[in-house]
Amino acid sequence: MASSFSNGVFYAVSALFFTKVVGLSVGQVGVGLTVAGAVAIAASFAAGRVADRVGAPAVLVATTTTQGLALLAYPAASTVTTFTLAACLAVASKAAQGTARAAVLAQAFTGTDRVLVRARLGVVINVFIGAGSACGGFALLTDTGVGYTLAILGAGIFVLTSVWPLLAIRAELAARRPPGDDVIADLPPTSAGRSPLKDRTYLTVSALNVLLAMHAGLLTVGVPLWITEHTSAPPITVTLVLLLNTAAVVVIQTPVARRVHGIHTSARAILAGGFSLAAACLIYSASAGGSTTIAVILLLSAVILHTFGEVAADVGNWGLAFDLASTGAAGAYQGVNQASVAAGAMLAPLVVTGTALTLGTIGWLVLAAVFAAAGATTLLVVRTLPTAAAH
Repeated sequence: MASSFSNGVFYAVSALFFTKVVGLSVGQVGVGLTVAGAVAIAASFAAGRVADRVGAPAVLVATTTTQGLALLAYPAASTVTTFTLAACLAVASKAAQGTARAAVLAQAFTGTDRVLVRARLGVVINVFIGAGSACGGFALLTDTGVGYTLAILGAGIFVLTSVWPLLAIRAELAARRPPGDDVIADLPPTSAGRSPLKDRTYLTVSALNVLLAMHAGLLTVGVPLWITEHTSAPPITVTLVLLLNTAAVVVIQTPVARRVHGIHTSARAILAGGFSLAAACLIYSASAGGSTTIAVILLLSAVILHTFGEVAADVGNWGLAFDLASTGAAGAYQGVNQASVAAGAMLAPLVVTGTALTLGTIGWLVLAAVFAAAGATTLLVVRTLPTAAAH
């Protein structure tokens, strides 16, 4: 999990590194990352197509390597252009890495095991991201250009060290396979599966997931700004909210995943997630009024609902992404799903700032309606499908 640890370090120091060391304005950083986010959407889909041809483990190794090299290139960036190029490579590689990881799980496991394994993997990733963020805090304490640069270089090196164990993944999968299961043995190239671009149900579910996937940006961008600019809660509340979210995800993600078995329970999980996120939005809105104590209580209550919502929506999405996919084109299908996650991540800062942070209560109501509608519509789309709807 060296890669996840490095991501935590990067998250902790990147904003100050880009502004204080590289010398970019906040606006320039925002533009560069938005461009990188758009590239990541395409990279997510392309990685899935490539995974079906050369094998998902090979793509996982390649994208992890390029992500590490991109992080090492950041200190060499001195202009908006070079920063944007490095960001495109780093963000696109990370998105493609997610596609390759999902494709490996889709091909190496079956049934409910895929969702459960992904949930457990997500728990481990969250733990190591948290550890990395804590270590990145040392660079924040020094608050020097050298400290930030060393943290970024260290993050890149950690990513590259994670490549070595990935090289053994094919042999590990081969050892796990049931007798006669050549798909798990070799994760072979294939073009026999149905194209996800012709699968209306999968495309519809993925499009709805773009809306639900904005929950991450809401937490990391919207909520901190809302707390510091619109409530009477002290700034330390931001840290408390993020720590509570991380801890709660670690605790509940696997138990929630155990309850998801098939497309219909996946859709119901997404419905619950959408409504829980909507309720969280309403409580976030209410935290703007009242005393400091009331604001803190409401914010902590909201993040509990937010966390359950994100976990339920994510787990349900994983279930549909696996169960509705063609077994002959696992990479391409997971690429479409991961592209929806990347699109949600790219849109979230724009949508959240344009609604909740600009319009206040009305904006929060809009966000609540979006999350609730996305969850309900997903259930309606899936409800008409037979239980054994996987291709």
